[in-house]
Amino acid sequence: MLWYEILDQKIAEYLPDLQVERDVSMKRHTSFRVGGAARRMAFPKNREQLVILMGLAQECGVCPFILGKGTNLLVADAGLDTLVIKTTEHMSEVHLTDDGMLEADAGISLTRLAVFAQQAGLTGLEFAHGIPGSLGGGICMNAGAYGGEMSQVVTEVTALFPDGIRHLSGEELQLSYRRSVFTDHPEAVVLGAKLRLSKGDAQEIRAKMDDLIARRKQSQPLEYPSAGSTFKRPVGNYAGTLIEKSGLKGLTVGGAQVSEKHAGFIINTGDATCEDVKRLIVQVQKRVLEQWGILLEPEVKIIP
Repeated sequence: MLWYEILDQKIAEYLPDLQVERDVSMKRHTSFRVGGAARRMAFPKNREQLVILMGLAQECGVCPFILGKGTNLLVADAGLDTLVIKTTEHMSEVHLTDDGMLEADAGISLTRLAVFAQQAGLTGLEFAHGIPGSLGGGICMNAGAYGGEMSQVVTEVTALFPDGIRHLSGEELQLSYRRSVFTDHPEAVVLGAKLRLSKGDAQEIRAKMDDLIARRKQSQPLEYPSAGSTFKRPVGNYAGTLIEKSGLKGLTVGGAQVSEKHAGFIINTGDATCEDVKRLIVQVQKRVLEQWGILLEPEVKIIP
């Protein structure tokens, strides 16, 4: 029997109420709207189901791919011959703890989490309003914008490692620019986190969030599918500035294009393939390296 046939049997026996879909187009589950089909995609309802599912996958010799909102991914046109576990469909609970902290599941969107904090009169998460990813993904890459980042607010993360569940402190997360302990341990799965924020005025927090959203809409090509900033910020410079100064705005490969609105974004103009995007990334890297001596490192995660 094939691995997914064995997994189907195990899920039917141990997780009969788990939602599982077969041969799922990743275009439906990534912000780039690019990618082939995943052999299996599961949507756990809670942390317990996720932990059990990871164990079943391990028994089948499968290394699952954990998917949040799919906002920083470029998936191969050939698809993924593995189990994709999507957390954002159901794992999105959030509440205030007795000591005034936010505790939330990994699948909650950063935008929803920021709104919950605002409505509770808590400040410190405004920067996350408009970041299109999930809490789990935001922690893994230490997401940030407009001077804020996850390292400033996350105090504890609950994660599943191959040897069991661990509770990691802020220091143990090793958060830095677009990196975390999970960068070096991709086998680990974020289940949830605690965040410490400060008391603030709900109306003032809302005004700041609205201002940041307006700035995003003005400067970023949000009307097109993309994975956000395509490249990491090089030391002492900005990727978008280097790309624009290299005369690459509007450069197109197939359906992929360097945005004319913000050169730091590669966008899908309608029918881009993964190969289109990858070829465009290479062309941009080559031109910037030739002109400025700087090799841009992709921020978007290319799978596999």
